[in-house]
Amino acid sequence: MSSAAESATAGFLVWRLSMKWRVAVDRAVAPLGLTHAQYSLMASLYGMSRSGLRPSQRRLADHTGLEPLYVSKLARALEAAGLVARTRDPSDPRAMQLSLTEQGRDVTRRAITVVQGLLDQLLEPLGGQDSARTRQFNRELATLLDVPLDVPLDAPLDPHTENDKEQP
Repeated sequence: MSSAAESATAGFLVWRLSMKWRVAVDRAVAPLGLTHAQYSLMASLYGMSRSGLRPSQRRLADHTGLEPLYVSKLARALEAAGLVARTRDPSDPRAMQLSLTEQGRDVTRRAITVVQGLLDQLLEPLGGQDSARTRQFNRELATLLDVPLDVPLDAPLDPHTENDKEQP
């Protein structure tokens, strides 16, 4: 670990790791005609459909952590590309259900293989995807993801803080 990383805040390191991952996935799936966000939506949809689910756009937004409006825009673009089908939910006519087309399943399977190779590279220093360190790392990430981060609307926006460490 570099000396700069040793003195960085956890927030900065999370930001840097997420940006490193996003850029790597963007580059890796670009030859398949996808962006990282499109891959995230399609891979999540693929996994949910394998579990027998046909999620609404809202449920997929909740699952991925993407904003519902962004999921809607992504789904429309993927539908135009022939990768996703959007249909009205029979139990809620306001909601749209999403499913992968045959072409979408093919592209997603290929993208998952590529991204799994990246994940192997990323987790190698922890002993690989099946190591005890990686399992602990996953548990710690899941713990952090469960923490609500609702910022109060009346939070002071003071540019002069006691802690001037880099934070995104």
